[in-house]
Amino acid sequence: MAFTDDIPSMATSMVPERIQSKHVCVIGAGPSGLVAARELRKEGHSVVVMEQNHDIGGQWLYEPKVEGEDALGKSTFLKVHSSVYESLRLFSPREIMGFSDFPFVVKKGRDMRRFPGHRELLLYLQDFCEWFGLREMMRFKTRVEYVGMLDSDQVGRDLKWVVESRDMESEKVSEEVFDAVVVATGHYSKPRLPSIKGMDVWKRKQMHSHIYRVPEPFRHEVVVIVGNSHSGEDVSIGLVEVAKEIHLSFKSLDLSEGLSKFIAKHHNLHLHLQIESLHEDGRVVFVDGSWVMADTIIYCTGYSYSFPFLDTKGIVVVDDNRVGPLYEHTFPPLLAPSLSFVGIPRKIIACPFFESQAIWIAQLLSGKKTLPSFQDMMHSIEDFYRSREIAGIPKRYTHELADFEYCDKYGDNVGFPHLEEWRKGLCISAVLKAMANLETFRDSGDEDELLQVALQSPHFTQFPVSPSQHFTT
Repeated sequence: MAFTDDIPSMATSMVPERIQSKHVCVIGAGPSGLVAARELRKEGHSVVVMEQNHDIGGQWLYEPKVEGEDALGKSTFLKVHSSVYESLRLFSPREIMGFSDFPFVVKKGRDMRRFPGHRELLLYLQDFCEWFGLREMMRFKTRVEYVGMLDSDQVGRDLKWVVESRDMESEKVSEEVFDAVVVATGHYSKPRLPSIKGMDVWKRKQMHSHIYRVPEPFRHEVVVIVGNSHSGEDVSIGLVEVAKEIHLSFKSLDLSEGLSKFIAKHHNLHLHLQIESLHEDGRVVFVDGSWVMADTIIYCTGYSYSFPFLDTKGIVVVDDNRVGPLYEHTFPPLLAPSLSFVGIPRKIIACPFFESQAIWIAQLLSGKKTLPSFQDMMHSIEDFYRSREIAGIPKRYTHELADFEYCDKYGDNVGFPHLEEWRKGLCISAVLKAMANLETFRDSGDEDELLQVALQSPHFTQFPVSPSQHFTT
């Protein structure tokens, strides 16, 4: 994708005349939205957080009732946001996941495991929300249905944004104007589906893992699971004790040691390459010509970035799961800093990164920091795209970073501390252990030395700063 330099220079528009307090709408009350709200208010901005659910948590607010949801997630506005299933445990150890000044500590009477279940992370987020007094900024059961520029002729100047929202109980639609909008809606809700011949005529049950919750409905069934992502592995582990047969369909048979061990251990697990076609009589035909009669197909094929409410007149688009153009995965150059995104990157240590994003956004809006010129931001984006292409990374993985060095460099924009070595070490250790022992890695206790370094670090020994200290301006 080529970008033009014919846009008038916007360097001057990126430099505020004075320190300002802005009226900001944050969309979403998951981890990224919560820390964005905190940093914006700490910087002196007026903040409204709009959340379609009844409480904070975003993806981590478990929703067991999924019967009314489109099984393949094709609706524009999904009824169910969370893709969390009942048995889900964190893939990363709790020690690495906390925000910089609010460690994810063990509490008596709760899930005290190092790799706890999803509810423990929700409770952590609720603790964070209560400690910093964030609930007063929240509007729950409020779905954002439209975000657009108040006057699109003002692009590059003092943009304001019209936000239309619907009260999910009364159905009342409200319209408000904000100085800035922060999109923090997450990226694990909108199902990404493969294109398979016969999907539209296959009469039996097809669903995306977005609405998988418990294994019991699949008892005695022949189930085909498409995709070997974390969710595909976890769903397989959940079903193996109840399903008659599980057929795993992968793009490649180059498996991790842990997945190979798991498949070899269970007689009802069968491995296949990709599906070639689906047929009305229930047959699932694989590319090697083999086939099975299946009761259910579960697509564990990941998620797409989706912002159905956002109207930028084509300035920001989602193209093969690339959201762009975004400077540093956060700012669309033509609309920055009045429009920003928190939580787009994947394969990172999420909470610290979201925190550094939030601080940068807040300081840009107040005028403490400034962005490069429009042209410099666009050239940076082009260079990044080119580097990914040279590395052979498909466009759909644009935002999969897996790069500690990038996270540290990003934080340098606002002097955010670099990731601690123990945090990096525990992250790498978890990934390696999962590759070696898929079913048991969460409960192996062979990191005592590194864990002690972590627990004796300032991150854990500090007492969290009081809310009054955080919100003095």
